[in-house]
Amino acid sequence: MASLQGPRAPLEFGGPLGTAALLLLLPATMFHLLLVARSGPARLLGPPPYLPGLEVLWSPRALLLLLTWLGLQAALYLLPARKVAEGQELKDKSRLCYPINGFQALVLTALLVGLGVSVGLPLGALPEMLLPLAFAATITTFIFSFLLYMKAQVAPASALAPGGNSGNLIYDFFLGRELNPRICSFDFKYFCELRPGLIGWVFINLALLVQEAEQRGSPSLAMWLVNGFQLLYVGDALWHEEAVLTTMDITHDGFGFMLAFGDLAWVPFTYSLQAQFLLYHPQPLGLPMAAVICLINGLETIPTATGRQLLVSGWWGMVRHPNYLGDLIMALAWSLPCGVSHLLPYFYVLYFTALLVHREARDERQCLQKYGRAWHEYCRRVPYRILPYIY
Repeated sequence: MASLQGPRAPLEFGGPLGTAALLLLLPATMFHLLLVARSGPARLLGPPPYLPGLEVLWSPRALLLLLTWLGLQAALYLLPARKVAEGQELKDKSRLCYPINGFQALVLTALLVGLGVSVGLPLGALPEMLLPLAFAATITTFIFSFLLYMKAQVAPASALAPGGNSGNLIYDFFLGRELNPRICSFDFKYFCELRPGLIGWVFINLALLVQEAEQRGSPSLAMWLVNGFQLLYVGDALWHEEAVLTTMDITHDGFGFMLAFGDLAWVPFTYSLQAQFLLYHPQPLGLPMAAVICLINGLETIPTATGRQLLVSGWWGMVRHPNYLGDLIMALAWSLPCGVSHLLPYFYVLYFTALLVHREARDERQCLQKYGRAWHEYCRRVPYRILPYIY
């Protein structure tokens, strides 16, 4: 068994104490952002305007809506796919199959929501339910993560992830023990990675746009830009869904609280922060500035490597992770429509910078193990990691 599992990966995120803190800090940060976005001062670093009680957070209606949403996305996942792709080779030399139908799920969801709105579905009421929905999502991910942890107890050693198997309950619960937890052909990690959270994010944004139109007669240009940019991002991710099969989330990380909470709660409720901010704090935006922001968002289309060779030309000859630089430029473009009077809408830029720096460090370790001396030579020829001449 030990030979199949291989050596244990070094502990990350500060080990058991760090992951225990993150179990509390991540949900607390999400609720802080939800509360301050609708407050008058909208101070990122200040205290929330109030601490909601259980009567505000708990709503059976919100829980039912969340479970219905998850059930709908699971049903769409099981529909016939336009393509079935193979994943990376696993420890036992096998390859799992994945349905490539995420974009199809987005389109069908849009049609169903549009049909619902045409018969009176109050989409504009959704923003008032964000707090109880976030609470329901948090409770659900804790329960889901516990079930995943228990399932991993009976998984063979070859099915376990390199990390998340430290023997410490809290650390392993956070990182996730099993690499690809499945029931029959239903892959829980792959399903959660791009489906409920990303598509949910789009429709939360849309609901915020609808409520702004109801309050002010029409959506602002800033709200249109944020919705458009982020819809384009989600649509592109789902259209190229197969690319996720080579990411660290799928190939390396176990499926535990970190990814489950990130996919099902953090993404829809914090990535929609700019649209939340604009609903409660409208910002003037002229056409010239809007055009500049659109140009900045277009700069995100920096190519990414798909092969196994180490590229040393083009963008990849300037920095080792130009796709991360593109992500940061994109994050800035999403925040600029919110103006510069508040730091709050730029939380995503700050958070994403920290996330990508941490992920880049993990990438470096993985590449060093994979490429050995070739990676040292690549680092010598391409010394900058993300930002040319700076980092």
